[in-house]
Amino acid sequence: MDMTVFKHRLARMRGLFFLALVVVGLPLTGLANTSLLNKGSDLVKSLGTGNQAGSLSTDEIGAGLKEALKVGSGNVVTQLGTTDGFNKDSSIHIPLPAGLDKVRSVLSKVGKASLLEDLELKLNRAAEIATLKAKQLFWNAIAAMTLEDARGILNGPDDSATQYFKGKMTPELAREMKPVVEESLSGVGAVKAYDDAMKEYKAIPFVPDAKANLTDHVVEKGMDGIFYYMAKEEAAIRQNPAKRTTDLLKKVFTK
Repeated sequence: MDMTVFKHRLARMRGLFFLALVVVGLPLTGLANTSLLNKGSDLVKSLGTGNQAGSLSTDEIGAGLKEALKVGSGNVVTQLGTTDGFNKDSSIHIPLPAGLDKVRSVLSKVGKASLLEDLELKLNRAAEIATLKAKQLFWNAIAAMTLEDARGILNGPDDSATQYFKGKMTPELAREMKPVVEESLSGVGAVKAYDDAMKEYKAIPFVPDAKANLTDHVVEKGMDGIFYYMAKEEAAIRQNPAKRTTDLLKKVFTK
């Protein structure tokens, strides 16, 4: 193999396994402050001089990637699927649908803005409940990953893994999440909150018509939140390596 090509592939492999280290060992918050960075940096540097990486089989490298992505996607889903996983995260907090802007404005003028504040909270609660459904879908996509998929991630841009998940999962994830979101919207009282707000709004003379599809809105924003954090982890792969937590990853990263 041409030495230039080999060095290029090794560099790409190092970047890819940064992702493995990050998603397995680091929490979603406080990445820049972890005390593992220096150790991880030394570990990654060792890949350029050690022989272990070169001795690993394609199957071992593929298995290591799948294992890391499985744990990492599980971490994302768990983080967002807890109480306030969406609601108190300013990056992915779900706002009211744009179609309710007029309703918010009108009700604010008559002292009933709290109706829509309650609805907005319940939309985020519904997303938090529904997000847990995504874990198995991530794992299904990882299990279906072929060597060609892995090669594409290896040789592609820095967000290749996130784009892989989006391409494989978006239609199925939306389809699977829709009934869960519908159920969670009802369960957390979002449907009732919406009906109450619209009843008050329509009772005011001469207001324009307004409506919103809560289910589609929460599904769309919920998926945006999931992929946002997958992309955040992938974007951090070059400066935030983490500890090896499984035998397979230890083998991959041993000198």
